[in-house]
Amino acid sequence: MIFGVLKDNKIGEYRVVLTPVEAAAIKEDGHTVLVQKDAGFSAGFTNEQYEQEGAEMVDTIEEMYKRCDFLAKVKEIEESEYGLLRENQIVYTCIHPAAHPEQVQAILDSKSVAFTAEDSHRFGSVNCEAAGKQGALMGLNAMLTINGGKGKFVSGLAGAPGMKVLILGGGLVGRSSLQVLQSLGAWCTVMDVNYGVLRDIGRTYNEKVNTQLSTKQNIKKLLPEIDMVINCVKWPKENKDYLIDREMLHLMEKGSVIVDISNDEDGAIESFRETTHEDPMYVENGVVHYCVSNIPGAIANSTSVAYAASVLPHIRSILNHGVKEACIRDGFLRRSLTAYKGYLTHEETSAIQNRPWARPEDVLQLQEEEIDFAPPATRTRSTNFLKI
Repeated sequence: MIFGVLKDNKIGEYRVVLTPVEAAAIKEDGHTVLVQKDAGFSAGFTNEQYEQEGAEMVDTIEEMYKRCDFLAKVKEIEESEYGLLRENQIVYTCIHPAAHPEQVQAILDSKSVAFTAEDSHRFGSVNCEAAGKQGALMGLNAMLTINGGKGKFVSGLAGAPGMKVLILGGGLVGRSSLQVLQSLGAWCTVMDVNYGVLRDIGRTYNEKVNTQLSTKQNIKKLLPEIDMVINCVKWPKENKDYLIDREMLHLMEKGSVIVDISNDEDGAIESFRETTHEDPMYVENGVVHYCVSNIPGAIANSTSVAYAASVLPHIRSILNHGVKEACIRDGFLRRSLTAYKGYLTHEETSAIQNRPWARPEDVLQLQEEEIDFAPPATRTRSTNFLKI
């Protein structure tokens, strides 16, 4: 195949999906590798480094879409790219399809084959780890007096207590934030709905981290003494309530901080609105909000190196075996199939957008195959099936 590494053009995005090391591996497999000019520049990888590994540099995004059988990037397909998608073309990127109906429609109209990368990670995305760790540090920056925060130092000083932090969600993002904040001396509480997760966190930190069941009532009790909230909850899109609504902001002291790493419209935080690295913070009811959607872009080199290594097996499998065989071999890749030649194949998107869908197993005709198992990507279910 002809494989292409696109330059991400979302505002404030500096990562690249593959570094020259991964480009070399794909080239050694016998494929042609095209890289859009300066795709890796902001992450610390020059055009010359890609060329030294056998990649061809391409000036324009239009030529990339025209020539490539398979394209990959980090973030969503931008509106300017919708008309460039071609029938049967394969795209692997973080689509977040349930939240982007126009993007989904463009993919379906093009009859391309699209994988949403965020659902394909068997061991959790390194982007989640990066968002959790760097998000914690961004929250500490928001806490500074010069940024409107309380001006508390994370571990405290002689005679001055350290920060009290509430982390909502004990998954990979939440644990990554906890790892940073607890090591720096913050007093941390983690809330989750899974007692097994809470027990594991308690054991990991020798019970030096407080854990509580995640309920709105428990949050209300705790907020008056909390300096910073880190939201790491992947909120069910069908849930119209909030873990922290606007009224609850009055319970927090002026200069407290909310870092919404999950970054969802109609998510767990009612006062959320997406921000960018260029203008990352706003204040509502005296509470500083940090709501940048692509936090890992701030550490573009480290994230690119780690992310590229993690997604390379998926990309090589598709290149070397084709879409069907790759989806047989890996259930996590199969569940990330979002659209296949005009068919929606993503269950959560079907439910949220009220679109008919087909299971990847059906559209790929895998009924007689021995396929690798993977659990559903979300708890959202849809019975709005297409007839194949």
